[in-house]
Amino acid sequence: MLRMVRCGALDPETVPMSIGSSKPRFTDKQGQYLAFIHTYVLLRRRPPAEADMQRYFGVTPPSVHRMVVELERRGLIRRLHRQPRSIALLIHAGEIPSLRPHTIETGGRG
Repeated sequence: MLRMVRCGALDPETVPMSIGSSKPRFTDKQGQYLAFIHTYVLLRRRPPAEADMQRYFGVTPPSVHRMVVELERRGLIRRLHRQPRSIALLIHAGEIPSLRPHTIETGGRG
């Protein structure tokens, strides 16, 4: 049974999500990282390195690493610490959003 809190709102900390809930377990940005990992593995048959994600999303190495740590903390991926290319998705492919194209900076002007 759902616990009601003052003002009639549900307490998200104590109410389990229903099985039929359509609310994703991750943010839009996290979903794009998951989509990148999924697509990369399909195309290359190996997990991406953090540097691959850095290039694709155009972010800094610390930003990518924080995202990987957060995805792992949420139980969406697992990885072997200090082992490159060890990221594995822990969610069903049907839960992963479509990867949106990003502009990849090449460093050259043209």
